[in-house]
Amino acid sequence: MTLIHHVRPRLAHRNTPALIEALGRYEFEGYASLFSVADGAGDIVAPGAFARSLRRRPPDRVRMLYQHFAHEPIGVWQVIREDAKGLYVRGQLNEEVERAREVASLVAQGALNGLSIGFRTLRAKRDVAAGTRTLLEVELWEISIVTFPLLSGSEVTGIGKKHALAERLRAATERIASSE
Repeated sequence: MTLIHHVRPRLAHRNTPALIEALGRYEFEGYASLFSVADGAGDIVAPGAFARSLRRRPPDRVRMLYQHFAHEPIGVWQVIREDAKGLYVRGQLNEEVERAREVASLVAQGALNGLSIGFRTLRAKRDVAAGTRTLLEVELWEISIVTFPLLSGSEVTGIGKKHALAERLRAATERIASSE
């Protein structure tokens, strides 16, 4: 007699920040870089690597590009900051730029969601045995929306089209807080 066993695949757990702040129609947020995670080229960004660059260059001076093409700016960054996870970004696509409207549509659909940084290395250390390079200080030039990010997990985590859920969550939270 043959026994058939059905094995369910284990569910993957992924911690993602909840989008509580509402985003406008062409706004989005995500992580352009993650700390202590090797990318496809073996680079690892150390916490604090962006600190000096962010003090020198405000978000609106870091270019938002499409696929790292300097001739394709598509919007502006409103917030760029380091947190415990990595380089958090929030930006707004320029709805008057055709490519930005296309990007907004693709991001909303989930067909495009990668983020990637363009930078100059100022200080780094190599681990020859592991084949990695830890970036200790970088000068951030641009952040692009890309199809294939070199760093898995550097991606858009919230988009404006879905901000109605954030409004409902905020209202529910306020009702709970006021009833206590």
